[in-house]
Amino acid sequence: MTSAEFLDLSIYASFIMVMLSLAIAFIRLAKGPTLADRVVALDMMTVSIIAVCGVVVVGTGVSALLDVALVLALVGFLATVALARYAERRDARNEESDDD
Repeated sequence: MTSAEFLDLSIYASFIMVMLSLAIAFIRLAKGPTLADRVVALDMMTVSIIAVCGVVVVGTGVSALLDVALVLALVGFLATVALARYAERRDARNEESDDD
């Protein structure tokens, strides 16, 4: 087996594994049961999509997808922070309503 064949096999294997992780994260996103589970699943899906971009860059050599991966990482981070703030405020409101 030459190094080019081994690289192709590795790229296919990594693509399959990343797609499997994306499917598992989607199942967790759909099932829940809590908001925290869904936030973590959404963050995992973002990381998986970034990994897909990385695998495609290695496979094709087109480095333009690195910019896409960087922007997606920033948007995913901001979405996770926003959802965490929402969950924190929601819990604080629930505690205030329980005290009344």
